[in-house]
Order: sequence, then C-alpha cells, then structure tokens
Amino acid sequence: MRLPGLGTWKVLSNHLLLRWSFSSSHMHLLPPDLLPPEVCSLLNPAAIYANNEISLRDVEVYGFDYDYTLAQYADALHPEIFSAARDILIEHYKYPEGIRKYDYDPSFAIRGLHYDIQKSLLMKIDAFHYVQLGTAYRGLQPVPDEEVIDLYGGTQHIPLYQMSGFYGKGPSIKQFMDIFSLPEMALLSCVVDHFLGHGLEFDQAHLYKDVTDAIRDVHVKGLMYQWIERDMEKYILRGDETFAVLSRLVAHGKQLFLITNSPFSFVDKGMRHMVGPDWRQLFDVVIVQADKPSFFTDRRKPFRKLDEKGSLHWDRITRLEKGKIYRQGNLYDFLRLTEWRGPRVLYFGDHLYSDLADLMLRHGWRTGAIIPELEREIRIINTEQYMHSLTWQQALTGLLERMQTYQDAESQQVLAAWMKERQELRCITKALFNAQFGSIFRTFHNPTYFSRRLVRFSDLYMASLSCLLNYRVDFTFYPRRTPLQHEAPLWMDQLCTGCMKTPFLGDMAHIR
Repeated sequence: MRLPGLGTWKVLSNHLLLRWSFSSSHMHLLPPDLLPPEVCSLLNPAAIYANNEISLRDVEVYGFDYDYTLAQYADALHPEIFSAARDILIEHYKYPEGIRKYDYDPSFAIRGLHYDIQKSLLMKIDAFHYVQLGTAYRGLQPVPDEEVIDLYGGTQHIPLYQMSGFYGKGPSIKQFMDIFSLPEMALLSCVVDHFLGHGLEFDQAHLYKDVTDAIRDVHVKGLMYQWIERDMEKYILRGDETFAVLSRLVAHGKQLFLITNSPFSFVDKGMRHMVGPDWRQLFDVVIVQADKPSFFTDRRKPFRKLDEKGSLHWDRITRLEKGKIYRQGNLYDFLRLTEWRGPRVLYFGDHLYSDLADLMLRHGWRTGAIIPELEREIRIINTEQYMHSLTWQQALTGLLERMQTYQDAESQQVLAAWMKERQELRCITKALFNAQFGSIFRTFHNPTYFSRRLVRFSDLYMASLSCLLNYRVDFTFYPRRTPLQHEAPLWMDQLCTGCMKTPFLGDMAHIR
C-alpha cells in the first residue's frame, strides 16, 4: 500500500511502512520497540481489581452469597440444566419433540446479554445503550446489521425506558446477569431456532415465559441441588480455597455472615464438603432462602429459625445467634439486630443486581463481585495475538483520526483501506473471546452494559473468592487512574499503562 505524497504522510511512512505490516495476517512483524515482550502477561488472573479505593483494614464484617461465591461450580452443570429444562418444555409444556435434538453449546452465549422479548433478539449492548453490530441473534442465526437498525427505527440505540428496570428487567428487554442464565439463553435460542426453522407460528412473550419457567422449575424442583449433592467432587470447585479464606478471616478477628437464596439442606451439604461439619462455627449469622433481591427492600418478611432438620420454629426472633440457621427475613431487621452498617461491611456475590446493587447504593456497604469469566478473559488479554491486534487497532484508529482532514482522492483511498482493516481486526479480536458476542466486558471499544453495572455496583471484582488469599487482611486496594478522553489525547499513550513506545509521535507533534 502506498501513501500519498504529502509531507506529513512521508514522515509517517518512514516510521510505519518500513516497520509495520498493514496486513492483520502479518501482525507478528510488529517491532519489539512497539510491543515489548514484558507487555504480554501484564495482568494476573488471580488478582483483585478495584473500582473504588478500599482498605481491608477498615472492614470488620465479611458477608457472602453461596452459589458461585462460596461454592464455585464446574461448567459441567450447565448441560444438565439445559437438558432438564428442555425436557420439561417437551413433557409438561407440550413443546415439539423436535426440540430434543438440541444439545447445550457452551460456546454460544456469554453473561450480560440482553433479550428483546417481542423481537426474539439476543444481543450485546454497550454502556451507552447501543447494540454492538454483529452480535444480534434470532435463534441461532445472526441478524444482519441493516435489519437490527431497521428494527429499532433506524438506529442501534435502545431507548432508556426499555432498559431502565433497576434489576435489569425493562418492560420488553431482559438482561441475563447471573451465570445460571447461560443455559437459559442457550435453550431460548434453540427453541426459537426450531420454531423459525419449521415455520411454526408462536407468541414471543409466551415462548420466553415458558422457557424461563422451565429453567425456574429445574431450581424449584430441586433437580440442580440433587445433581450437585450426588457428585460434589465433580461439580464443586476450589472448596479447599474457600475453607482457607474463611479460616483466615476468622483467625484475624473478622465477623462472617452468609445470606443465600438456597435451602439449608443444600448449603449444609456443600459447606460440609468444602469446610467440614463445624462450618457454622465460622459464621456469626447464617440466613438461607432469603429471597434476594426482595430481602434488601421488603420490610415485611420476618426471620424464622430452623432446627437441625430444617423445620421452622414459631418463636419471635429478637437476636441472631451464632451457630443457628435463619430463613427469609429482611435487611432492615438484619441491620437492627446486628448493627453491622456502612463501609465496615464487605459483601461478596456473583449477581450484580440481586446481590450487590441495593447494598452499595442504598446502604453504603462495600461490595465485591465474583466474576469467574474474568480468569479466562485475562488469559486471552495476555496473549501476543490479542496484544498485537489491539496495538495495531489503536495505531490505525489514531491515524484515521488525524489524517481524515486530507480530502484528496488518494488520501481517501488510503483512509478507506485503513478503515476496512480496522474493522477486520476488531472482528478478529472479538472472536478471541467468543465467536458470537465477544468479551463480556467490552464491545469493540466501549465498555458493555454489564461492565457499566459492574463498575457502579462493586468496589472490588475478582475471578473467585480465593483471590483474597493473595493479599494481606489489611491491604488497601487503589483503583488505577484511567484517563478521561480529555486527559489522554493520544491513543497510543493509553496502551499498557504507558509501557507502549510510540516512535512517530515526536514527528507528528506539529500537526497535533
């Protein structure tokens, strides 16, 4: 590719064309001084990442959710949930037998996607409510970008009123926020795919509700609990690390509590497996079947005490005792009885809405989000392929921004080629994470809607609770000062926290 004969562009060609490849298939030709070896593997998958400054020295009370927080589950659980819900649809909701041919595909969906019920559209939305083009699916088939734009009145933007529900449930759009929603999204897409593929008429709202109810039945009927209880070695991960975290906190004088929606018998068996028969002695308060998120907002439900067999007691609860088990209740009574308030409490959960949102925004607790996908995403970010792709994307973006002032035909041809290559690189980078939807944290360049909620509702986030073992109990987490757009005018300056060298910036200073 030949650059126009402009003085400024000659400067660029000396630095770029002789040292960089314009082809994404030759990204390995990027020079060492552009991408130093130490740039890769900068991120630690076992690290804790801070959205807000927080000192563990100030935290006296630690709270935990159970599922996907204290108990991490293997991905092998998802096909079981999918198959059971699929069979419920066929046998109890009388859906077509042909649906049984579908199996769970773990590579299809990612957490944080939105589903437009009336349009049967599963899609990824960014922090500004724009659909990321190329990530909209009806059933198992991608929807062309032009059709997506047409469906929303000539724009990629989803109006706020459709998405403004506090718990991710707008009037016509649902956001899938927890890890258990992965098999739900897969089943929903498979059922829609079958109906469309066979030309069957259906009501989108009825289909969505039936699939959601079938997934709910798997939980309500206790099927998932039975699978896990039968083979805890298979389904529960990092149990020894959970025990180490809890024991360490207690040894340093911290108070612990558990608030979970799961039933006592299930939690008891899981905790015995991970921690041992005396697990309740580690916790000052244990609450099961809490019915979050209404636990945080509904003042009407009182606490009920359970005995060892899970039977309810009738006596009024005037204090929450260590070693005892309580059911339901509400946060307001919890705060009154424990006097655990404000930033000295740190609560961990995996669901940004049901576990964390109310606690941070309404009650001032510190919050920690457990994001298991973080470990895999960081490992991808640390690869040379990702770093090379991102580096060249940023370089192309900077060139496009600065050179767009040249309007001659030759310049416009070069700009068009750069634009095309940039889009190709973005698609390649997206596919590194997930072929259909990309990363759960980013669209091509903006944070996802999921990321926006993660930043708003959590002080800390990490791949698993065991990450706490890598830090002292008095450690202070400092969020990185990420530059605002007006603070970092040059794209390349932002890469790798200043590690990236930019050999041509000095020569470009006169056109900035």
